Amino acid sequence: MSHGFNMDGRAASQTITDKIPYLLDAGIEPVVFSAITGNKDVRFPHKQFLAWGPAAFRFDFRHWIANQYGRGLVYKFLTRSVSILLAPFIGLEKFILGYSSQWSWAMPAFVYGYQLIRAGKVDFIYSTGGAWSAHLAGLWLKRKTGLPWIAEIHDPLVIRKDANDLGFTKPKSRDAQFRQYLEKQICKYADHVWWFTDGALHYAKVRNNNLNTLNNAHGFMVLPGAEPPGGLNANQAHAYSDKLNLCHFGSLAKDRSLSTILNALLPLFNKYPEARECIRVHAYGAPLDSLTEEAIKTYGFEDVLLAHGRLERDLASGKSGRERVVEKMQEADVLILLHGNDEWCAEYIPSKFYEYLWTGRPIWGITHRNPQLDQMLLDRGAYLSPEGDVEKVSAALERIWLDWRNQQLIEPAWKPIGVDQAVNDILSHIQYC
Repeated sequence: MSHGFNMDGRAASQTITDKIPYLLDAGIEPVVFSAITGNKDVRFPHKQFLAWGPAAFRFDFRHWIANQYGRGLVYKFLTRSVSILLAPFIGLEKFILGYSSQWSWAMPAFVYGYQLIRAGKVDFIYSTGGAWSAHLAGLWLKRKTGLPWIAEIHDPLVIRKDANDLGFTKPKSRDAQFRQYLEKQICKYADHVWWFTDGALHYAKVRNNNLNTLNNAHGFMVLPGAEPPGGLNANQAHAYSDKLNLCHFGSLAKDRSLSTILNALLPLFNKYPEARECIRVHAYGAPLDSLTEEAIKTYGFEDVLLAHGRLERDLASGKSGRERVVEKMQEADVLILLHGNDEWCAEYIPSKFYEYLWTGRPIWGITHRNPQLDQMLLDRGAYLSPEGDVEKVSAALERIWLDWRNQQLIEPAWKPIGVDQAVNDILSHIQYC
C-alpha cells in the first residue's frame, strides 16, 4: 500500500516503485494499492482508489486531471469547480479532525484490502510512506486479520523540536498527535518496521522500548538508495565551460533555502570581482522560497540565480521528468544538497542525495546534525559545510570557486547506493515473517 505509487518525480513514489523489479525477481507477487495520482502498473494487479474524504479527494483529483489533460484550461476549470464545491466539506473535515489531507485514503485501502485477505489472496501486508494513510490502513488490516504486517517509514512520524526533545510531549497539532499515536501502534503491531536513517531508528527506539526486544516488532535501518536513473550516462566526462554552475534539485523552504548560497556569494564577489560574471546558481524542481526571493532582490542577483521550475515529461522527446532531471544533474559543475536547519534533520537524509551519487558530480552538502550523512558524503569525496556556520559555508564556496577556476573540482569516488541493497537487506530481515 502506497498512496503515491508511480507518481513521476516524487521521492515517496520512487522509494517503493524502484524496489518492484527486485521484489518480482525474488518471487514476490505484489498487489498494489495506491491513489489515482500515478500511472497504473500493468505488471501485476494495481488498484487505484479515490480517497473518501473531501480534502484528499480534491488533492487526488487535481493530479489525475493534470495527468489526463495537462494543466491548461480544462484543468483550471475542473479543479476550480471541484474546489468550490468541496470547500465547505473540507472546512468541516479540518475542523472536526484536523488531520493532513491524505488520511482518508486509508478507508478504501482497508475495505478492498480486507476483501482480498478474506478471499485468501494476500499473505502479508506491506505499507510504505510518504503519506501515513498507508500505515493507518496497514494497522487496521493487521488488527482485523492478524496477517503479518511490515511497515516502511520514510520520514519520521514524530517531529522533535530540539536536541533535548525526545518526542514524548503531546503536540498541539491534532495531526501531529495522531502521528505520535500511529508510531506507537506501528511499533506495537507491525511484525517488522524500518526507518531510513540511524537517527530515526534511534529516536523511535527511545520512544518505543518494544523495538529493542525480540518478542515484539523488529525495528531496523535501511538505506533506501536509488536506481541508476534513465538517461544516465555513467561514462560522460565533465567539461568545464565559462560558467561555474551550482545546481540544486528539489523543494525549497525557509529552513532549506538557497539564500544560504546567495548570502555567501556576496563576500566572494567582493573578494573576487570576476566571479560575478562566472558563477550561476540553478534551481530545479520547485518554486523559490521567500528567503531566496528576498536575497535576489536585495543583492540584485536576478542574473545569478536561474529558477527553472519543475521539469515535466517532454512530449517532443518522450523523456520523463526524471530523465530530464538527470541530464541537468550531469551538466552541473557542483550539485547543492541543502539539508535544512530543523531538528528533524538528525533523522533525515534527502532522497536527492542518492540520485546525486549516480551522476558522478561533486556534491556540496550543507548539513545539520547528521553524522551518518556527513560520513557518507566524506567517504565519497564532497564539499561539506555545517548549516548555520556562515564562515564555513563561505569558506567552502571559496574553495569551490578556486577549484573550478583551476579546473580541479573534487573528483568524487564512485560509490552509488542502489536499491538492490535495500531490497536484499529487507528480505534478509523478514524471511521468517
